[in-house]
This record gives sequence, structure tokens and C-alpha cells, in this order.
Amino acid sequence: QVQLVESGGGLVQAGGSLRLSCAASGRTFSLYAMGWFRQAPGKEREFVARITWSGGRTLYVDSVKGRFTISRDNAKNPVYLQMNSLKPEDTAVYFCAASDTYSGGTSTYQYAYWGQGTQVTVSS
Repeated sequence: QVQLVESGGGLVQAGGSLRLSCAASGRTFSLYAMGWFRQAPGKEREFVARITWSGGRTLYVDSVKGRFTISRDNAKNPVYLQMNSLKPEDTAVYFCAASDTYSGGTSTYQYAYWGQGTQVTVSS
């Protein structure tokens, strides 16, 4: 089992920045990738970014490329999501996720472990 705890959400004006953190504990040696997803009210949960656990390779959804950066430190934990130039459409609950099966996943079913979510609100 892997446990994930997110932090760092909040309220920010458009154009501002926030950094989310996700701390993993438990069987982290079994992980292939960690990712961030988000879910806005009335919408499905969508992929935002992911980083492979061993090689640190990253992937982003087009709408956040150039604005968001997923990273981890040398100890691989925690994983961060630096969000710059935030827009009102970035408003959502952001979830950290971990996969012990897939390294390139962008779908929710490919991630077995989930955090509780952290609210990000961007005002216009």
C-alpha cells in the first residue's frame, strides 16, 4: 500500500503561482510513476502531469504546458507541481496519484493510489 498526502492549495489571483506537494509513504519502492489530476465542479477528473518514479521523465496536458512543472527531489519524495501564470480555468480540486503498474499513464484507471485532494481556486 502507498499513502499520499497533498498540500499547498489555496486561493490566488489570475497570473499568480502556487506550488502543490505530494508526500508518499509506504511501498514507494514499487512505484512506476506519480501524477497530478484535477477535477472541476461538474466535470470529469482530468490528467494534468506525471513523472516517472525512476527516470524522472515528465508529461503534461497541453493546456498547462509552459505554465506547470512537475518535479521531485533526489530522494524522489515529495513530488511537486509548480503552477505559474494561473488562470480561472485552472480552478479545481487537484489530486496526487501513484501507479505501481504503469509508467506512462494519463488515465485515472492507471493509478491505484490517490490523495485526498487539495482545492485550487484562481480568481479573475
